[in-house]
Amino acid sequence: MTGLQIVLLALILLALVTAARGIRTVPQGQVWTVERFGAFIRLLQPGLNFLIPFVDAVGHKLNVQEVVLDIPEQSVITKDNATVVVDGIVYYRVMDPAKAAYQVQNLQQALNALAMTNIRAVIGEMDLDSTLSSRERINSSLMAILDGATDPWGVKVSRVELRKVEPPENLIRAMNLQMTAERERRATVMRADGDRAAAIQRAEGEKQALVLQAEGRQQAAMRDAEARERLAEAEAKATHMVAEAAAGAGADALRYFIADKYVKAFEALAANPSSKLVVVPMEAAALAGGITQAMELLRHNGTSPPALPPAPPPATPPVSGPWNRG
Repeated sequence: MTGLQIVLLALILLALVTAARGIRTVPQGQVWTVERFGAFIRLLQPGLNFLIPFVDAVGHKLNVQEVVLDIPEQSVITKDNATVVVDGIVYYRVMDPAKAAYQVQNLQQALNALAMTNIRAVIGEMDLDSTLSSRERINSSLMAILDGATDPWGVKVSRVELRKVEPPENLIRAMNLQMTAERERRATVMRADGDRAAAIQRAEGEKQALVLQAEGRQQAAMRDAEARERLAEAEAKATHMVAEAAAGAGADALRYFIADKYVKAFEALAANPSSKLVVVPMEAAALAGGITQAMELLRHNGTSPPALPPAPPPATPPVSGPWNRG
């Protein structure tokens, strides 16, 4: 190989090295920094980029996509001296690659340490019950603190999530016992409230029943009084009509009316199925005479009948005798 060939080969190798150092292809989702003699001068965006060979160099290759950072598990003491085991995740994104590259030495390590420190600070101000039930509030507080702390680094924290908040085993058993006791207390209170409501309803029902019974008795008494009043009016009217009839037809009509009532009363007494013995407190001769006079009055159609001889006086006192109906 001659000297000319050696020179040509060296020039070709130099051209290849120069092209390799001066041409850079940045993948999508990344941003590279360019340093000239160790000083930051500009950023390389995704795509084809050109550098001054042997003068400019690639400094840091930064991922500008949203990154998920795992926070390792750690023990945290709450305000009421209870120990809980906590871990979580942080979602962040590089917004200013220059700050993220040159304002902090190791971005992920710094975020990890910052998140762990603030988790201990936030949970340390809360008791155990609040820690277990207020996870969303803890996440919001951590996100606000981390976002403010990482702003000088050109990083935006978009979300912080606690994956596990777990108390020790003895506390879990105590919490289960407490929960069981609380549920039993609530069940007892609910049963007592139900019994009280049922007793009130029963008392109200009894009260309404008594009121309705009293109103029913009052209405029945009023109806009975009205019925007695109507009956008295009817009897008074009947008596008045009988008196008028007696005044018009004379004593014979009055005797007929009395005899008719007397016979009907005797018939009702004799027709009673529970009576085996009938006592007749009357004078047979007087009854026969009254009936005869009544028949004569009906035969003459209301005209004055012929004079009848007066009924003979009773020979003996009124006799009461048993009549066997059986």
